[in-house]
Amino acid sequence: MDSSPAAAHGPAHEHGPGSTPATGHGTGHGTGHGPGHGHGHSHGPVPPVSKHLRKVIAAILVPFAAAVVAGLVLLWPGGAPGHDRTGVGFDQQTRKGTVVALVGISCKAANALPDQPASGGPVSDACQKATIEVTAGPDKGARFTEIVQPDQTRRYTRGEGVVLAYAPKAPPGQHYSVVDIQRGMPLALLAGIFALAVIVVGRLRGVMALVALAVSFAVLTLFILPAILRGDDPLLVAVIGGSAIMLAALYMCHGLNARTSVAVIGTLCSLFLIGLLGSAFIGWAHLTGNTSDETGLIHTLYPHIEIKGVLLAGIIIGSLGVLDDVTVTQVAAVWELKDADPGASWRTLYGAGMRIGRDHIASVVNTLVMAYAGAALPLLLLFSIARSGVVQVADSELVAEEIVRTLVGSIGLVASVPVTTALAALVVGADRGLRGSGSGHTTAGRPLAGGPAVPGQPAGVRGAGRPGGSGGGSHRRRAK
Repeated sequence: MDSSPAAAHGPAHEHGPGSTPATGHGTGHGTGHGPGHGHGHSHGPVPPVSKHLRKVIAAILVPFAAAVVAGLVLLWPGGAPGHDRTGVGFDQQTRKGTVVALVGISCKAANALPDQPASGGPVSDACQKATIEVTAGPDKGARFTEIVQPDQTRRYTRGEGVVLAYAPKAPPGQHYSVVDIQRGMPLALLAGIFALAVIVVGRLRGVMALVALAVSFAVLTLFILPAILRGDDPLLVAVIGGSAIMLAALYMCHGLNARTSVAVIGTLCSLFLIGLLGSAFIGWAHLTGNTSDETGLIHTLYPHIEIKGVLLAGIIIGSLGVLDDVTVTQVAAVWELKDADPGASWRTLYGAGMRIGRDHIASVVNTLVMAYAGAALPLLLLFSIARSGVVQVADSELVAEEIVRTLVGSIGLVASVPVTTALAALVVGADRGLRGSGSGHTTAGRPLAGGPAVPGQPAGVRGAGRPGGSGGGSHRRRAK
């Protein structure tokens, strides 16, 4: 799976006719027809693992990848199922429009007095009459007016693009109403800045990260969402779709090699734990998943969908991004530790890797919790206004759902550190023992230009084809 050797930097310097080039860390000394020495330094990624370990890793991941592909083929929905529009919320026809005129008028004259504010202050009489022109659809060019009250949060400006809801069954003159603002330009600009920043900093790897992001979005919109709407098991769909996203993102961003494969296995183990815990605690806490207007509308339009399964699927998919970050970082740390100390045992590597992982856990778990808290901030504000107790707030389904989502994802995140670190330490540790003396590699796995490593000699020292050919007279006397 990992086929490219580590890059060597710096030329090997030779002196004397009998000198031999050296690779790896350290200095190699050789004797031939005359005195000589050579040295070279190698930096960069750790070389490929042994052929045997590549076969073991492939035996695990190839069937898994085949099962994911088979699942995608068998469950591919071919688009979201159709339905009759209800005209409620997102399920309504829309058109594009533009604000062409704004005129200040009296709210009382327009019979549009705002409600009395909760603070009991005076009611403003300054309203606006906005003239909206339809700019798309069969009624392009048609105009209508809308009164903007002073207490409305949405204010208009002349020339601003708006989104219009179209109600074909409404009375004449009331087919259109403003429901939102067009935000295509600022969002496109922000996306462009993001892509530019990723490419400038990440270069080729940044480009591959953007490609992987596009693939992930495609799997989400073309497979996961339509398959759930079609009535397939949300958990099964999330597992297959999430696995496809994980395989594409990790291998495209980090390469098809043993290091990435170990990260994939660690991520799979953590996702399995998240699925088990999520299923158990969603059932135990009697969470229905139907806690918002959006889920209620989905259940109305597609009553065959298991909303509880959608909740569990959301937990699994939401944990993928953070898990990928943790597992890749831990595997990379163990690989670098092995590169720095080729003779380290797997226990030493595991202990050092866990010290790095504990720092990672402390920051990432807090990030995950704060992300969920930020998403639920308006809900928490409502409970604060109601002056409800902490226990009462936590016991409500709205908050309990977020608590389960946060804690289950965090447990899987924490578990991924020791699991992935142990897997990486075992792989690089076992790889050292699997390399024989005739393989032409040092203990760190670097190819030696002068032949196989000499038993009992440090990494990077070669025998130049004869025993005891690695130094001065003391080495030759020992060889004799």
